[in-house]
Amino acid sequence: MSDIKQRLEEMRASIVERKAKLARHVEHREEPLPQDFAEQAVEMENDETMVALEQELAQELKDIESALVRLKEGTYGNCSQCGTEIQAGRLEALPAAAMCIDCASAA
Repeated sequence: MSDIKQRLEEMRASIVERKAKLARHVEHREEPLPQDFAEQAVEMENDETMVALEQELAQELKDIESALVRLKEGTYGNCSQCGTEIQAGRLEALPAAAMCIDCASAA
């Protein structure tokens, strides 16, 4: 289990770093929009993409934090919906997975 904890903590650190880089990028966009309408559209689309990326990273971080809590509580690897053991291959691919493949598919 210590390997899993280390992997989750490394994933968390990576996401925190990516969020910080994204925040710095967004903060540096303080200059006014270009005069050209087409350029304005591209800039606004980029802003929307950055917001979506930020939301995705926040969700990933939340999932990893939850997995670390489950690991500490001794429930890591058990489906949060049906209680069955999550297959090792699924946890290898998605270490923060909270549900077995059947419950995740149903959700």
